[in-house]
Amino acid sequence: MRLVVVSGRSGSGKSTALHLLEDSGFYCIDNLPAGLLPELARQANDTDLSLPKVAISIDARNLPSDLKRFPELLQQVRSAGIHCDVIFLAATDDVLIKRFSETRRKHPLTDGNLSLAEAIAAELKLLEPIIDLASLKIDTSHLTLYQLRDQLKLRLLSNQNNGPSILIQSFGFKRGVPVDADLVFDVRCLPNPYWKPDLRPFCGKDQPIRDYLDAEPDVQEMYQDIYQFLHKWLPRYAAGERSYMSIGIGCTGGHHRSVYIAERLVQELGSNFSNLLIRHRDLP
Repeated sequence: MRLVVVSGRSGSGKSTALHLLEDSGFYCIDNLPAGLLPELARQANDTDLSLPKVAISIDARNLPSDLKRFPELLQQVRSAGIHCDVIFLAATDDVLIKRFSETRRKHPLTDGNLSLAEAIAAELKLLEPIIDLASLKIDTSHLTLYQLRDQLKLRLLSNQNNGPSILIQSFGFKRGVPVDADLVFDVRCLPNPYWKPDLRPFCGKDQPIRDYLDAEPDVQEMYQDIYQFLHKWLPRYAAGERSYMSIGIGCTGGHHRSVYIAERLVQELGSNFSNLLIRHRDLP
């Protein structure tokens, strides 16, 4: 049996995740009281019920006392031999406020004493016990609904039996560091093709940018340092039974240097890791 727990703050995309999992053959339950998690897992694992794939959402609508007990409840499930992934969907405060303003939905924690911004901050505090145990975090701040579905398909539903899912993601610091990154490498110190007018229109996947960066000694030295680190340590992260890992490569705008480094890493690490994915967050 496979059990997926989906959590996140209101407006982060939990409903989209559950709908995708339901379409993919999961038996889905929205807003399960966390205290019922061990019993649900036990019953779903009963061969008479035949529920090999179950997905549930647990969020701030739960009793605060049950959310605090989540680590203990999850341990009970895993001690019973049930594979359980915990997925946390994250988004920045300003993005969540904008989403609520656009949809005119009421945040579940707002009342006469809490503003929307205060409710969003309080929700994060309530969900900390789940965040700390999440095996996969996805930052939905810059994702459309369709992009989120694609990310979930890649990370959750593909090649599940071939080792951990490792995402290498390029990004631009001017739009912020991805909140779901486990490791971040900053390549802003490298020569920037942006300042070459004839190169500016291209991105790090294009041959003119590759030729320019290939010829820069500092670029090659930093690339080799990052490659050697990942080549050595990613297998050890995998040996620690991690199911998911996200690596961020950041430059100023996320168009040139970070894209070039990410593309090379995926190409050259691909022979060692069968479930290696790539995403360029800030490319059009």
